[in-house]
Amino acid sequence: MEKITMQDIANALNISRVTVSKAFNNQSGVSDSLRELIFEKARELGYAKVPYLAIEQMQMQTQQDEHPNRTVSLIVSRPDSAVFWTNIIHRMAQELAGYNINLLYTYVPSVYTKSFHLPQVLKNASGIDGCIALNVYDTTILSMVNELSLPKVFLDAVPSLYRAQMNGDLILIEGYRTEYEITESLIQSGHTNIGFLGDIYYAQTNLERYRGYCDCMRAHRLDVHPQYCLTGSIGIFTYGKELYDFLNSLTDWPSAFVCVSDFVAHFVRQYMDENPHHVPNPVTLTGFDNSEEYTNVAGHITTANVPTSLLGKRLALQLLFRTQHPNAPYELTFVRPTIIF
Repeated sequence: MEKITMQDIANALNISRVTVSKAFNNQSGVSDSLRELIFEKARELGYAKVPYLAIEQMQMQTQQDEHPNRTVSLIVSRPDSAVFWTNIIHRMAQELAGYNINLLYTYVPSVYTKSFHLPQVLKNASGIDGCIALNVYDTTILSMVNELSLPKVFLDAVPSLYRAQMNGDLILIEGYRTEYEITESLIQSGHTNIGFLGDIYYAQTNLERYRGYCDCMRAHRLDVHPQYCLTGSIGIFTYGKELYDFLNSLTDWPSAFVCVSDFVAHFVRQYMDENPHHVPNPVTLTGFDNSEEYTNVAGHITTANVPTSLLGKRLALQLLFRTQHPNAPYELTFVRPTIIF
């Protein structure tokens, strides 16, 4: 049997070979409908190099046609919280809508209590096709979600669960290398006494950022001074107070603080503005997330710009893949932000 070529596909559809090549290479100038027609004809003729993504798209289209009203659950805690999270959710819902998939909000509390049970919709496997866990950082609740038989995708995890068996795909915002580079930029600017602020037990991403900071300090033969670091468990509803208490306890200050997030940095900036008499020297702050809602630090500190829209789309597509391939090995994906100096 002769080898099928792009020209054969083009001849079968009465189009140019250039158009077929553009479709396979995801270039502009080819409509979605024609692109799908090209992929379908290529598969029909037995073309050996149909792009992997094209195959996935055709499979998803087939499932969409067979199940036009599918539903997936978004398991979320504090759904009315930061714009950072709502941007991710909005883009996720938008992407899933393109596949005729409904996104069902499933609220869980921020802190586990003995009276809590997972909502029945999650236990009834016939009701939804999969779930995405987002902004859920209680160890017990996240472990309960992890045990569900549904196809699952997690955005971040608590460190204890990360070290155990994750029964789903995990997407992490890369923090180690990014925080390493942020810390190095401070060192190159002349800082030698640098503290770190952020609960490293709350999220794996926080822990990775702390490790990046520590390794950068050691690589430059600088000491990590415990008195300048607040890394223990911090209450999610008492973050401001606990940071203020820590800053009040300082008898001397470092010249810079690496903050695990812009959320933390804005509390520190607020404290310094309110208590100038307690800050003996100028202090440089860095953050993470590039959250514009914290106006006292937005645009004024080095931070990491997390692509929230991309994250939302990536979570949706990963769940689509997982529902299509429930027995495929679980995946760990790092999405790296860009640093804004």
